[in-house]
Amino acid sequence: MEKQRTSSLWFLTGLFLAFAFYSSAQTKIIFDTDFGGDADDLGALAMLNHFQNKDEIDLLAVMCWSTEKYAVSAVDAVNTFYGNPNIPIGRRAEDPQITHWNHTKVLADNLAHDTSYQNATETTALYRKLLAESRDQSITLVTVGPLLNIKRLIDSKADSHSSLSGLDLMYTKIKEMVIMGGQFPTGERREWNFDGNMLGVTKDILGKLGDIPITFLGYELGVDLKTGEVFNDLPKDSPLYLGFYHFSKYAPWLNHQFQGKIYDNSTYDQTAVLYAVRDGVGAYWTRSEGGICIPDDEGRNTWQPSPTSKHSYLVLNWPREKMEIEIEKFMLGKF
Repeated sequence: MEKQRTSSLWFLTGLFLAFAFYSSAQTKIIFDTDFGGDADDLGALAMLNHFQNKDEIDLLAVMCWSTEKYAVSAVDAVNTFYGNPNIPIGRRAEDPQITHWNHTKVLADNLAHDTSYQNATETTALYRKLLAESRDQSITLVTVGPLLNIKRLIDSKADSHSSLSGLDLMYTKIKEMVIMGGQFPTGERREWNFDGNMLGVTKDILGKLGDIPITFLGYELGVDLKTGEVFNDLPKDSPLYLGFYHFSKYAPWLNHQFQGKIYDNSTYDQTAVLYAVRDGVGAYWTRSEGGICIPDDEGRNTWQPSPTSKHSYLVLNWPREKMEIEIEKFMLGKF
């Protein structure tokens, strides 16, 4: 009997260790997005849900940069559609506003959800809670919109979740930041995620995060990758069809050509998610290192030599057409 109890104990211990290893092996992701404007955020969120369902990641939260009234509801609707209704969603502290051409309301109106802008947790508080509860150097932070949420986290003080400042929490808990933004090696145009009509925010936070590895996926990486037309064949009540159709019909830079179907669109944010989960360096892309990203106050940036910098940016390896098919496969969950 004693031998049997000992064997059972070893078996349970083995199961516990296997579970602990499996859990730690998953990529733990926080996704910070300006969901609702460009449809690439929707495509990226669909990818994350598929990765979550295939146990490749642990999606800890989605943080909304957008203050659009239906943005939080739309994110929750997408997560719920894919079977992940319990993923926390953060919202900004500002009062919501309505942007009629955004595809958020059409998702909220047609898909089940129970989280709204009004009952979501404020982003800084949610960031601090999740970081405080996580193992050191365990989180991949993926940002695909302007960086105000990150600035507010950095500037936050000790609270009931942690005695650490926001900056110290980031240093302690973040393994890597993956930023879709800028243009590399040099950004001579104002890039939205580095600008966001928020002068100096990107410059401020990158100046404070020198010890955190940051991988940039710039504007130039996704602008010529065109995806979306394949969603015309999806059921009319699926998030990708609803969102991309509304986007094709109403987005100010597409609506002039609308003829009743979804059009291909530049594929920015999906590249950041693909790298964060699958890496792909040496296959999808090459990593350029040995420099540091220096943004200005207005959304432009330069790449300056710096052998000790922890910044890098990715350059596409694969042929454009092949990469478009690959990203569509991940958005559709066909992998």
